[in-house]
Amino acid sequence: MALAAQKTQPDPIDSVTAELVYLANLDIPPVIHYENPGNPVRDGNYGRFPTEICNMRQLATPSLDREGFEIVHHDTGVTDFYDAEAVERDYYAEIADLVTRATGANKSVVFDHTIRIEGGGHEESTIMRAPVRLVHNDYTEESGPKRVRDLLSPQEAEHWLGARFIEINVWRPIEGPVLVAPLAIIDARSMAPGDLTLANLIYPDRIGEIYHSLFNPDHRWFYAPEMTVDEAILIKGYDSARDGRARFTLHTAFDDPQTPKDPPPRKSIEARVLASFAD
Repeated sequence: MALAAQKTQPDPIDSVTAELVYLANLDIPPVIHYENPGNPVRDGNYGRFPTEICNMRQLATPSLDREGFEIVHHDTGVTDFYDAEAVERDYYAEIADLVTRATGANKSVVFDHTIRIEGGGHEESTIMRAPVRLVHNDYTEESGPKRVRDLLSPQEAEHWLGARFIEINVWRPIEGPVLVAPLAIIDARSMAPGDLTLANLIYPDRIGEIYHSLFNPDHRWFYAPEMTVDEAILIKGYDSARDGRARFTLHTAFDDPQTPKDPPPRKSIEARVLASFAD
């Protein structure tokens, strides 16, 4: 169930060409090390690939189940996104309601959030981080169900896992318009089966995994120029259904060649949501 996109006037930007960071090959297995404080250490053979990124506002009605993303109008009552207590109390409820309405799910649970600040965030922080300029997807075949088991009681987890469930990232500016490090999102239909590659995340006490991607010139990319604070993008990070709908949706921040001189830093929040279609 799509919610209406926001801009009533078409944006004059049709597309931009920018470099996206992909895996160039698998000669070096991709691993990100978080064992020590400071910026993470990344293993892998990555490269920068010039890519056309089109204006998603010119799409008729992008769909979570088709392209893997939607852009929606969404007002929020939260005025201070740096107040973690207010975000968890008020914003989580708003986002759970948004995802339930947008997807038709029976229940949605927001389980965490990250604020990203261009030039002011830190990758070692769990809440305040820098934008990620790397093509990736936050969940994998294994980590999607694992997240359900980690968050829910054993009985409720098995109930969720016995039906369809999804993971959605809800991304929005907390100041706007976004003029630097905008978010690019792939049309999930343009991904080939061999594009996604497991990347291990090595922490002091555990090992996680996400997907990185090999470069594919057939990938189709979109972004929303100059996003404002009353807009949000929903990105499907996982779908347990295997019926042809979008299941994983690659995304990345990128350097827009049309960025004006000395722009204000990008400041955004992404909330992560599990949604269940179980009765």
